[in-house]
Amino acid sequence: MLLFLVAYLGGVLTVLSPCILPVLPFVFARADRPFRSHGLPLLLGMALAFAGVATLAAVGGGWVVELNQYGRYAAIALLSMFGVTLLFPSVADRLARPLVALGVRLSDAQMHGGRPRSSVLSPLLLGVGTGLLWAPCAGPILGLILTGAALNGASVGSSLLLLAYAAGACTSLAAALLFGGRLFASLKGSLRAGEWLRRAAGAAVLAGVGAIAVGLDTGLLAQISSGTTSTLEQALVDRFGLRKSQTQSHPPVGDAGARQEEGGLIQTAAESPASALRLGVEGRLPSLAGATEWINSPPLSAEGLRGRVVLVDFWTYSCINCLRTLPYVREWAQKYKAAGLVVIGVHAPEFAFEKRPANVRRAVQELGIDYPVAIDNDFSVWRGFDNRYWPAFYFVDAQGRIRHHQFGEGGYEASERVLQQLLAEAGRSGVPSTLAAPQGRGVEAAPGKAPVLTEETYLGHAHGAYGFASNGGIVRDRAAVYRQPSSLRTNEWALAGEWKVESERAVLARADGRIALRFHARDLHLVLGPAADGKPVRFRVRLDGQPPLGDHGSDVDAEGIGTIEGQRLYQLVRQSTGSRDRLFEIEFLDPGAQAYAFTFG
Repeated sequence: MLLFLVAYLGGVLTVLSPCILPVLPFVFARADRPFRSHGLPLLLGMALAFAGVATLAAVGGGWVVELNQYGRYAAIALLSMFGVTLLFPSVADRLARPLVALGVRLSDAQMHGGRPRSSVLSPLLLGVGTGLLWAPCAGPILGLILTGAALNGASVGSSLLLLAYAAGACTSLAAALLFGGRLFASLKGSLRAGEWLRRAAGAAVLAGVGAIAVGLDTGLLAQISSGTTSTLEQALVDRFGLRKSQTQSHPPVGDAGARQEEGGLIQTAAESPASALRLGVEGRLPSLAGATEWINSPPLSAEGLRGRVVLVDFWTYSCINCLRTLPYVREWAQKYKAAGLVVIGVHAPEFAFEKRPANVRRAVQELGIDYPVAIDNDFSVWRGFDNRYWPAFYFVDAQGRIRHHQFGEGGYEASERVLQQLLAEAGRSGVPSTLAAPQGRGVEAAPGKAPVLTEETYLGHAHGAYGFASNGGIVRDRAAVYRQPSSLRTNEWALAGEWKVESERAVLARADGRIALRFHARDLHLVLGPAADGKPVRFRVRLDGQPPLGDHGSDVDAEGIGTIEGQRLYQLVRQSTGSRDRLFEIEFLDPGAQAYAFTFG
């Protein structure tokens, strides 16, 4: 909310720019005319001009950033230029001259032989001219928003910031129209103070550019953030509030007792016998129309599901927490299908490869999922539920009302009792009263009971590369040779060999590269992908320098040998003696391996 307020105030204060002053007399000349027929068209024309300039800047900037690694450098250079224009207004004036000339030309176009037009087109053209003139003067402030959009990608948030900025600028013009010369005189008096504010902002911008250039935006600044992420790739997470809900050994999910979570009660199995369930109403089933594709079903709608009890499961196929819930979800779908239950898996991707429908279809088939799956690549359904977690379950009654939710693993008995109660409320007969107790295998196996002391670790630079221990730190977006240090502390990891560390993954440039991690958990998983051309990549796993033997995961043998054949989560370690401190090393025998994130259990 603070950012929107700053953007709005930035638009309001832009009227203090010296290059705005020449156009204000044109505006004040219309201050004595009706606001509806002259003021509103002028503001509309200004908004159109802003929209055109902002759209070209944001889209063009986004293309530059997406083009290659040098796009980031170009955006940083652009940001530096905006900082300089804040410090030195004369530079801003020079850069603004082409648009200023165009703005004045359009403003003059409203006159025919010295006589003003009487139609709405006249103030509209004046507004367009004013907007084109205003845009370059606003550049230092507006440019910060546009450059942020270019760096972080197009988003609803950046569009709303632009809208807030434009609203502020239009407020200034509206005040000019309503109060005329008196406002103009006061603005001249405050111009000097405004210039000092601009220069202070310019110094702050250049300091920020320096921090971004040396990587502090994804390093130190991310570490001192209080509970929020501040890296570029994490903008996707911030935009939709995406968050993986951890197992019972990781707060915030509390399987050991009931807790309040955003308006709904999460209860444990022991505290939720069928006779004690108190289910309120948390909202209505939102629209499912935003799903980009459906698997195992034609498109479903909230209206078409009326009369059926619905379980909505938000998941993504590389998420270990999601995978470990699947044995229960599959069994519930089969067990209560005849009683009228519809299970819908909403697949909301975390990594880019999870956005490919072919990958999702393959995962659905390999995981034995036969209930409907909605591909939610645009996070439209996710936003409709105001969801924030993987996995997340929403329980919907036959009247289309959300009656309960569960975030994270666990609570299976309570969840199944909710399904039974909702089916009974719907008048369904023959609802089973027993409880499911499936035994997951491989990556679907239940997590260990011992505490997990190592948290999910991302290997791409967008998440800050926490715990990275190779000398010299991360080299972003270009190939570099890394060396593994002689020792690692718990939760530290390192690369060895030639790797290219991108925003969400590390890609091996040459064969025989390694990743090492000292972890404390029972299970270790790694999200991996083969070479870019799809060629499989062979690898070898070692624990404390030795083959894993009986502690090997389901995707390697006792000698630690395995092959990457697809982009998914691989279980590499499953210790038979519980959770303890171990040194994990994986060596890739072929080039092209893609490594995304470690997860544990």
